[in-house]
Amino acid sequence: MSDPLDWLDDALTNLDRRGLRRSLVERVGPQRGDRIEITDTNPQRQQGTDTNPQRQQGRARRLINFGSNDYLGLAADPRIAAAAKQAIDETGWGAGASPLVTGRSALHAELERKLAEFEGTEAAILFPSGYAANVGTIAALVGKGDAIYSDELNHASIIDGCRLSGAVIEVFAHRDLGQLKEHLLRGRSYRQRLIVTDSVFSMTGDVAPLAGLVELAERHGAMLLVDEAHATGVFGEHGRGWCEEVRVDEAVPIRVGTLSKSLGSHGGFVAGSQRLIDWLANRARPYVFSTAAPPAASAAALTALEIVHKEPHRRTDLRELAISVRRQLLDRGLSYGSSFSQIIPMVIGDPRRVAAAAAELRERGYFVPGIRPPSVPEGQSLLRISLTCLHTSAQIDALVDALVEITG
Repeated sequence: MSDPLDWLDDALTNLDRRGLRRSLVERVGPQRGDRIEITDTNPQRQQGTDTNPQRQQGRARRLINFGSNDYLGLAADPRIAAAAKQAIDETGWGAGASPLVTGRSALHAELERKLAEFEGTEAAILFPSGYAANVGTIAALVGKGDAIYSDELNHASIIDGCRLSGAVIEVFAHRDLGQLKEHLLRGRSYRQRLIVTDSVFSMTGDVAPLAGLVELAERHGAMLLVDEAHATGVFGEHGRGWCEEVRVDEAVPIRVGTLSKSLGSHGGFVAGSQRLIDWLANRARPYVFSTAAPPAASAAALTALEIVHKEPHRRTDLRELAISVRRQLLDRGLSYGSSFSQIIPMVIGDPRRVAAAAAELRERGYFVPGIRPPSVPEGQSLLRISLTCLHTSAQIDALVDALVEITG
């Protein structure tokens, strides 16, 4: 009897040949923004084809971590852990049902109120993840007969939400307001129109031209959704994100965020008007048909919001560190594209060279992930440096030296 999955052997071999096959990494101990202990579970090493005996045994290695989205260093903060432990003692772990049935706890409701207060909006709604927030919100707002205008470098969750909506998708060149305007002028006959963009782009580290997007949305009667996943907690006077940084937050009606990056917890959210949140609670399928996140995750996020409010030095330290890194790279002749954030890419192009560079950095004690298609377009494979406020100047100096030797 033939095996219907035989084709996977050739498909995986093809990924190997193109330098695109991923291997799983097992983390040992807590997730910290500045250090990590990992065990490589590369299938070749498990099968004994790697000749290094330490790696064959899967021994954990301690590395300086430049691969985390834990930008404010809160994922392992003892205050957040204590809040989660207390919540588990009081409410248990699992939510048990969809938020619309019995899954929405008092902690979920309190976090939604605090998120709305934090974002300066009428209301907010929690999703099981940031991915679910984007997919659910986009598909709830537009459908057949409607149009979406999406930046070409938007996150996969935005792309998938666009595809699942059934709306016509018009992709405009990255940050190209002129091309977006042309799309909008040609699309006057659509019923509903939605412009979607990341605020800080997850692979390039640059930022959306939000003032121009707001102006085009208002002029052409389009809705505007901005995903602040990599900006929440980092930018803005109060840490609301890039919308607040450039003072357009009140003009952006649909703001998506995540609890799993700067806030060190788990889940996603949408902030906006009460009518928007009411509609999503009724029509966003990932919200309606998913079990709510554990209440303890909400307790952790509530504590994180307090820390963001009381300790603004975390985001100012991070931003100063990012400026310093970009300056050092430039001084040493290394390009970081148009990054304007704590995400700093080094585009190499060939995925095999990127994988080799990432492996060499690990050998030197640094965890810097190599990003390859489909996470980035073909020919744009890169090393992605993610900074946190926990990194030190000495760690940065040593990393830059290593990057110069490996990629220079």
